[in-house]
Amino acid sequence: NSTETPVKEKHARRIILGTHREKGAYTFWSYALGFPLASSSILSWKFCHVLHKVLRDGHRNVLQDCMRHHSSLVEIGKLWAHLHDKYGQLVALYTKLLCTKMEFHVKHMEIPPNLEATDEVLERTAGTDINNVFQLTVEVFDYMDTELRLAETVLRQLNTSIAISTLTSGQCRLAPLIQVIQDCSHLYHFTVKLLFKLHACLPADTLQGHRDRFHDQFHSLKTFFNKARDMLYFKRLIQIPKLPDVRTQSDGGEQMDIFDQTFGPPNGGFDDRDLQIESLKRDLELLRAELERVKAEAQRYITQLKSQINSLEAELEEQRAQKQRALVENEQLRMELEAMRRRNAEYDSLQTTFIEAEKRAQATEQRYNKLKEKHTELVTSHAELLRKSADTVKMLSATQQTQDEVERTKQQLSFEVDRIKQEADMKVGLSHITGQTSPQTFSTICVFWLPLSPICLFQTSVQMNSSMTALQAEKERLMRSVSEKEAELSSLRQAAQVQQSSLQQERERNSRELGELQGKLQDKASQEELLKQKLLEEQFALLQGTVTEAENIIQDAVAKLDDPLHIRCTSSPDYLVSRAESTLTSIDKLKKGHAEYLTNMNDAGALLRALTQFSHLAADTIVNGSATAHMAPTDHADKLTENCRTCATESLQFLKDLKTKITLQKADPAFIRVIVQKILHLGQELRPKSMDIRQDELGDLVDKEMAATSAAIEEAVRRIDEMMNQARKDTSGMKLEVNERLTKGDCGGWAGESHNANFIVLTGKLLQQPSFHTEIKLSWFHL
Repeated sequence: NSTETPVKEKHARRIILGTHREKGAYTFWSYALGFPLASSSILSWKFCHVLHKVLRDGHRNVLQDCMRHHSSLVEIGKLWAHLHDKYGQLVALYTKLLCTKMEFHVKHMEIPPNLEATDEVLERTAGTDINNVFQLTVEVFDYMDTELRLAETVLRQLNTSIAISTLTSGQCRLAPLIQVIQDCSHLYHFTVKLLFKLHACLPADTLQGHRDRFHDQFHSLKTFFNKARDMLYFKRLIQIPKLPDVRTQSDGGEQMDIFDQTFGPPNGGFDDRDLQIESLKRDLELLRAELERVKAEAQRYITQLKSQINSLEAELEEQRAQKQRALVENEQLRMELEAMRRRNAEYDSLQTTFIEAEKRAQATEQRYNKLKEKHTELVTSHAELLRKSADTVKMLSATQQTQDEVERTKQQLSFEVDRIKQEADMKVGLSHITGQTSPQTFSTICVFWLPLSPICLFQTSVQMNSSMTALQAEKERLMRSVSEKEAELSSLRQAAQVQQSSLQQERERNSRELGELQGKLQDKASQEELLKQKLLEEQFALLQGTVTEAENIIQDAVAKLDDPLHIRCTSSPDYLVSRAESTLTSIDKLKKGHAEYLTNMNDAGALLRALTQFSHLAADTIVNGSATAHMAPTDHADKLTENCRTCATESLQFLKDLKTKITLQKADPAFIRVIVQKILHLGQELRPKSMDIRQDELGDLVDKEMAATSAAIEEAVRRIDEMMNQARKDTSGMKLEVNERLTKGDCGGWAGESHNANFIVLTGKLLQQPSFHTEIKLSWFHL
């Protein structure tokens, strides 16, 4: 954010860990390019601080990703260098430092951006060519100069008291100096090593400029370290190294530079080997002492870094635990979602099974009805067959009786035949009797005895036997049919009973499944209701968090209206108009997102995106409106400032309405739109009028202005003449004489006025000359 507070370490650490995770700074720059760095110097200062940290501690590919945006960083520095803003000056110096750092490390890839390179790496980078060593030394000097210039500017703007270093505004400026201290300590070591290497190969008088430059940088660096060491802010964050005293008191009271003692020519010159050996021995002792001091400092650095590593590891472990908890929660939610999906699938399959069971039950019911109808038919047929069987039995019994009677009749007839035979034998003379009997008597005898003849009886008996056989066969057929029907009926009864029992079991099973499905359906409905309610609460919580952040942004913009440091900030009306137009567009999106959220409260994404964009654009419009008012006329400035305050008030009221469910429905950004339109109109009015005039119309406009000026001058001359004539008429006696004397004299008075009037008339005539207009046009174009 753009508040005057230092960058939080956890945020910078998260960005650095992100560069190691994605092996580059692509994501960092994709977000950074969207920041309004051109409108906030504090935000630009914090961005440079974070970029410095990322360059030092980020992944090794960060340097290449940052070089792709080198031109953007240069443009930001140039922009703030031309503005009279304290943070703007610091941003210009910081961007120059970062550009120098990136260029140096791109040229010398062996040296990492954190400058933690061993002496072997430095020797390998310098090489054996003395020209390369010379050039590398100059580049290290330039690198150190940009670091020290930034540090001196920050300390010059701040009071170095303890109170200032403990305030957030002071810590915001001092926080980047931690990286500057780390860089300078390594650069100082590089400079000493390179100068020793140069003095071993070149004469001392050739390197006098390098010694002078090192002398100045050494004093500046020591002064910076001493001031930083006295500040309470740095004591708990970094161990500032101590530089050796470069001045020692000699016997004669004269001060001598240790570096001059080390690298300056000895009294006997380079030909005196003994003096050189003695000098080298002293240098060796100094280097040993310096090495011991460096080792002690390195040990302290190692201890400090270990403590920092332990704290970072603890924080990393905490983050891992949080990540693990988040993963567990995500896994639980995923499992719940999978279980819900399975339940939905089971419910769908059970629903399908239930429908199929219903269909099967209906088909079974239809088959049962058909079987029932068939059973009814069989029962009716069986009853009919039973009736027929009874009739047949009756007929058989009657036939049996008739047969018995026929048997008895046959027996009687046989007895009668025997008797007749006997009588016939007894009556031998039948034909005689017949010849003596009359025809009537003979006919009567034949009629009586003929039916009782054996032949007739035999035929009657055969007919009755055949009838009995047919009746017996019919009886047997009917009995077989009855038995078959009974067997079929029993099988149908058994099938009907089995079907009915299976149907009953199917109904009971379907009832149980239906009850289970209804229970599961109710459980699912209750779970879905709980999830929907949870989703609504989460979406509203997200909305409340976004609204709170938007309120902070708007309140920060309002606070800048009364900030004394903001009085020196200015902005152009054109930029204000562009910001106001963007704000109007964001208000339309905000209104649309609000309507969509009211329609579907399960998804607040559109409203959150529109709300975030609106808060930033509205704050930008308020800040730039106040900055534009600083250069506007008084009336316009007051109106613009008042509209900016009203815009902030309406925006905060709208955001307040969004925070509660009661007032969420009536929240309307229409009033904000009206105020932003007023700001837009004021910005359009403050635009330079000459911007709206074409080049070919400028001459005509000058002619019109000059003509109007000539007419005004002539009117003024006419009015002056009228006033003078009226004064002459009103003047009499001595006053008239005095006036006439004054008129004839060479001094001022009415004569002066007459001369002035003649001059005005002459000027009017000159203005009416075309050549004079041409000269005025040329002067206008030069302006």
